[in-house]
Amino acid sequence: MSRGAVAWDPAWDPETPAIVISLVVSSLPVAEWSNFLIAEAGAAATLTGLVFVAVSINLPRILSYPCLPGRAAESLCQLLGALIVSTTVLIPGQPMNPIGLELFAIGTLLWAIQTILQIRHVKSNPGQPWSWIVWRMLLSQLATLPFCVAGLSILIDFPGGLYWIAPGFFFSLVAGVFSAWVLLIEIVR
Repeated sequence: MSRGAVAWDPAWDPETPAIVISLVVSSLPVAEWSNFLIAEAGAAATLTGLVFVAVSINLPRILSYPCLPGRAAESLCQLLGALIVSTTVLIPGQPMNPIGLELFAIGTLLWAIQTILQIRHVKSNPGQPWSWIVWRMLLSQLATLPFCVAGLSILIDFPGGLYWIAPGFFFSLVAGVFSAWVLLIEIVR
């Protein structure tokens, strides 16, 4: 019997250090997520490249509108954040507590950066329609806060904490594609 099976064996050896059991048990749920995380990393990396291309193709136009450089940074944050989260969680052999801490830290940093960019945008563009601002803020909150919730859920041992990353990835990709659309297509109109 392998050392990892000890955690589920009713006749487990009481001499087995609790830390070994904890490490084995707590890192197992991530293995079940590996295909999903790999797919998300690939999608996020591809879309991040698309935004870089959009920005480089339309750089003079983007710089001519005061609100678009922040929009480009926000889009890169959302997509790069999804890439960073997926690759961080994929690091092999990590116990769940460090994963929870990493998710919380990354989610909080992404939330702070995007919120600051949006506050600057609102202050510098008072004439923009509120529907645009609300839509943009909503997508950004839905993209970042699930990573924070996932991290906290894992840290407090709440069951299913990793499931919160799924909506985080979904809204990160949606928000990133939406911003890429603005940077590639809408800017040309």
